[in-house]
Amino acid sequence: MPYGGNDWLALTQEPTLEPEIAICDPHHHFWDFRSARIPYQRYLLHELIADFDCGHNVRSTVFIEARAMYRPAGPVEMRPVGEVEFVQGLAAASASGLYGPCRAAAAIVGHADLKLADRVAPVLEALRAASPNRFRGIRHTVTWDPHPEVENREKEGVLATAEYRAGARVLARMGLSLDTGVCFPQLPELAEFARAVPDLMIILNHLGGLNRIGPTAIGTTRSYRPGAAIAAVAQYPNVNLKLGGIGMPRVGFDWHTRDKPIGSEELAASMAPLMSYCIEQFGADRCMFESNFPVDKVSFSHHVLFNAFKRFSKDHSASERAALFHDTAVGVYRISDG
Repeated sequence: MPYGGNDWLALTQEPTLEPEIAICDPHHHFWDFRSARIPYQRYLLHELIADFDCGHNVRSTVFIEARAMYRPAGPVEMRPVGEVEFVQGLAAASASGLYGPCRAAAAIVGHADLKLADRVAPVLEALRAASPNRFRGIRHTVTWDPHPEVENREKEGVLATAEYRAGARVLARMGLSLDTGVCFPQLPELAEFARAVPDLMIILNHLGGLNRIGPTAIGTTRSYRPGAAIAAVAQYPNVNLKLGGIGMPRVGFDWHTRDKPIGSEELAASMAPLMSYCIEQFGADRCMFESNFPVDKVSFSHHVLFNAFKRFSKDHSASERAALFHDTAVGVYRISDG
C-alpha cells in the first residue's frame, strides 16, 4: 500500500470533533499531470472535495500557486497567468454548488516574479484580469540555504534587493498580498523586509520555514526552534502566519513511513511545541490553521489534521479559535463565505 494513498489513510478512522466550528482552509493546491509528485500526480476539484467533505465545516478555501498549468509560450513573466486562468474555472465550478457547500478557491493566490521591480505591474494586471473576483495576491517563495540538500527557490539575500522591494511596493499599491516561504534562518531578513514595506500584507507560510533535514535536522545546532527570530518577525503587524506544513517529509517526523497513519491525539501533541510559541508571538488574530493539501496528505488525512487542530486549540478562547480556524483567513484574503 503506497504511503499517502487513500487506502492507507483510511486505516485511521475518527469521529469528527466539534463539527460546528467554521473553517476556511487558507492553503491548498490544484494540479494535474504532475509526474514529479508522488503519490498525488492529480489533485483537482473532485479530489479536494473528497478530502475536505469529511464532517468538518469547511466553508471556503484559498488556492496557493503551485507552478502548475503555466502558459506554454509567450513572455516568461506572463506564463504564470495560465495557472490563475485554470483555477478560476475550478472555482467557478465549485461556486455552482454542485460540489457541495464548500467554496473551493474562493480566493486565488498566483505567482509573479517581484524581481521584475516596476515591470511586475502588467503581470499583476494580467493575473487580476484572469480572475477579477477572486485574485488576491501572489506567492513568491524565496527559500535559500547554502546546504545542497535544501531546495533553493531564490538567490541569497533576495529580500534585501532593490528590485524585489520595488516589486513588493507595486504589489502593495495595487492592494494585493504577498504569500512567501523562507528557510527559517532567513527570518531576520524577512523581518527587515516587513519593516521596509509596511503597507504590504505579508503571509508567511508553514510556521516560518520549518525544515528539519540535512543541515537543520532534529538534534543539530541549526535545527528549527521557534524563538527570537519568530518574535522579530511578529513585531511587524503587516505579517500573518500560517500554522501548518508539518506533514511534509522534510519536517522530519517520518509519519509517512508508518504502517498506520497518525491519529489526531498524537498529532496535536506533536504540533503543540511548534505552534504554541508562534501564536503567543503573533496573536490568534494573525495566525491561521492551514492544510497544505495535497502536499501534507502524505502523512495524514484532512479529517485527522483538523481534529488535531481542534484538540490543540481547545484551551484557547472561543474568539481565538474562531480566528485560527476561519476569521483571520477570510479577513486576510477578503472572502465572504456566509
